Amino acid sequence: MGGTITKYVKNGHELKIIIMATGIISRRSSEYTNSTNYQINKKTMEKMEKQVSALQKDASKAAKIMGVKNIEFMDLPDNEMDKISNLEITKKIESSITDFRPDVIFTHSQNDINVDHRMLYDATITATRPHSKYQVKEVISFEVPSSTEWYFPAKFSPNMFIDISKELATKIRALSAYKTEIRNFPHPRSEKGLEVIARRWGTVSGFSAAEAFCLVRQFKNSL
Repeated sequence: MGGTITKYVKNGHELKIIIMATGIISRRSSEYTNSTNYQINKKTMEKMEKQVSALQKDASKAAKIMGVKNIEFMDLPDNEMDKISNLEITKKIESSITDFRPDVIFTHSQNDINVDHRMLYDATITATRPHSKYQVKEVISFEVPSSTEWYFPAKFSPNMFIDISKELATKIRALSAYKTEIRNFPHPRSEKGLEVIARRWGTVSGFSAAEAFCLVRQFKNSL
């Protein structure tokens, strides 16, 4: 949702990005490639911990390109959040909501091959449950290329589209700075892949380029 992030910044909104997991530990390899091994020896773990630091620097660079300075990294286990209780994850999200007081929260889709993404969706829904002093007005889920679309046979069915025609170039430039995550086409997480996805959603919504979302929950005081 890099185009939408860029658009929010342009329109003067205050944003915060939270990255909940370490990002690469599940690969079980110190070379940014996946290993079929599950156990990790000490030497490989030490190398991966250094690479987590490099990944976080890339993430910060990408955020800066989109205009976001406020980014927080947590240390939940990569692709193993199912080992942690929903309550613990929910409490972390609740704490961030209390500190930052957002009106709108974007989170992952419930239809996603990545178990962390599904756990975060469930925890976010719990953390934003309505109450008398409710402050979050909207909860919206986004797709993640190379993750959401691979959750067969369920699918991401968006009901909300944001025009990113003017922000697409910035989105692609931000991904390019995320050197540990970008891939070569036809991988969905490539420069050309992102453009193809944006153009495709544009054909659905009538824009030159768009990002697609699911409006999960919305509260309005008046019409």
